[in-house]
Amino acid sequence: MRLTLAKLLLGPLLILQGRHVRATALRLPEAAGERSRDGGVLRLLIVGDSSAAGVGAAHQDEALAGCLARALATRLGDPVGWQLIATSGHRSNQALAALQAADVGAADVLITSLGVNDVVDQVPPQEALAALDAIDAHAREHAGVRLSVHCAAPPMQSFPLLPQPLRWFFGRQAARFNAALAAQTRGQALRRVVHLPEAMQRNAAALMAADGFHPGPRGYALWAEALADQIVAALPQVANRSTT
Repeated sequence: MRLTLAKLLLGPLLILQGRHVRATALRLPEAAGERSRDGGVLRLLIVGDSSAAGVGAAHQDEALAGCLARALATRLGDPVGWQLIATSGHRSNQALAALQAADVGAADVLITSLGVNDVVDQVPPQEALAALDAIDAHAREHAGVRLSVHCAAPPMQSFPLLPQPLRWFFGRQAARFNAALAAQTRGQALRRVVHLPEAMQRNAAALMAADGFHPGPRGYALWAEALADQIVAALPQVANRSTT
């Protein structure tokens, strides 16, 4: 109710600020490098938007995919393979279409990094969550995924790029998306929601790239460590489910 009222009262200002940000924001490229890598003990399928694609990092080795594969390999003692299907600007429904059109290899774990563009484009949470459900179902059916890890939307109220009150408004919308995502996946043991680590929540601006909107290499490394901890903790449960 409060957000709806704020949108009505602040609508013209929010629209003007949004247009200004789009027109003046520094546009960084997606990280260079390969979009897949062979591995041994575990295989990842990463689906998402610009953060999944590594915007803010020069190369995939220092972006989410490369950092996560290394973090998991360190914990598991064996190389980890991955495939990345991610495009800057994608909302959840566009990421679903990209996944459906891709030649997807076998994978054990799905990681999604989506939600920011749904918030920015004012997609109703239930529409975005329906697309995430479909991504999960497609990955299980076509890649053999057994565990899905959904990254929560970041704390947009801390993004330096965004002026106030747009920053506050998007922060509240991101929190609303995260609450809906948590409710949607509650009770599904092999679907987990992982928030950014506390250090990124507390000091997001210092860990961002020059554009003030995406993680920099240090931010990607911290994010990957938090995801790796969650994935490794869930693996025994995955193994138990697969043998019953």
